[in-house]
Amino acid sequence: MKEKLENIKTLALKELETVYSLKDLEEIDIKFLGRKGELNEIKKNLKDLPNEQKPIIGGLANQIADQIQSIIKEKHEILYEKAINEKLEAEKIDITLPGNFIPQGKVHPLTATVNEIVDIFQGLGFSLVEKQNSPEVETEHYNFDMLNFPPDHPAKDMQDTFYTQIAPNIVLRSQTSNSQIHEMEGKNPPMRVISPGRVYRAETVSSRKNNLFHQIEGMVIDKDITFGDLKGVLNEFIRIYFGQTRPTRFRTSYFPFTEPSAEIDVQCIICQGKGCRTCSNSGWLEILGAGMIDPNVLKNVGIDTDIYTGFAFGMGVERLTMLKYAINDIRLFFNNDVRFLNQF
Repeated sequence: MKEKLENIKTLALKELETVYSLKDLEEIDIKFLGRKGELNEIKKNLKDLPNEQKPIIGGLANQIADQIQSIIKEKHEILYEKAINEKLEAEKIDITLPGNFIPQGKVHPLTATVNEIVDIFQGLGFSLVEKQNSPEVETEHYNFDMLNFPPDHPAKDMQDTFYTQIAPNIVLRSQTSNSQIHEMEGKNPPMRVISPGRVYRAETVSSRKNNLFHQIEGMVIDKDITFGDLKGVLNEFIRIYFGQTRPTRFRTSYFPFTEPSAEIDVQCIICQGKGCRTCSNSGWLEILGAGMIDPNVLKNVGIDTDIYTGFAFGMGVERLTMLKYAINDIRLFFNNDVRFLNQF
């Protein structure tokens, strides 16, 4: 048994002298010291030896195992350092070389404008309508009837509204006001919400109009809400959005779902009110429509008009983006021209 142990030692030391890789070193470790290795096999058979030989053979086996383990440890440190150095040499980077240009994606100007407007109104205490309350495919009931549109209103004509083939009364919404009806039906006042989204109208595409565009509508319903509250909120929005206090004017207008109604103009950003082509020499640019919510709309959703009043407003995202960045063609937003998009 001693002779066998010495042979194992001699063979292990010989193989360790010629090992040049961590993988080979691991194989030697398993071969001689592993659970099924040669030394462990001898230790398992110690029970079959005479009692007087067990401590002698067992001690010699442990001594040889420790010697082999010590050499393996030394070899491992040397080979590991060598492998690390080789890897570092192979993977080193010349930091003086110019880097490869990797173009980065940019937020679309319309998305950036929506995010900015939402942030402004959230800072004024508004919250976003719930997603399920703002469907783009809608019934005439929510797109028109609940908003106080009379049955013969021209906006319901096929020339202005996209009707689907799903059913005779299913349309692509022509304004985001439908979300306000859904929101009012599910909740009780007070409420202060905004609703951004896409809308569709059968428009002739031009530099100023498209058949798909984006709107953001807002609504406040509470006790003692007045037109003064509406003016205060919108003037503050205009101040923050354009980065300065700008002269505004409220012109009488008509919307089926608000009474009184107004269109809000801001002093022309280009000519500062002096008159130019952009503002048709008027010195003013229309940016949104607004008004006090018609009592009929509130009654349609079961809100007591003797207790609550409210106001609503709506703005076109494309128009506000065009005004802020002096863009003269709405089609640029949808052409995916990288030269245009990279400017934002």
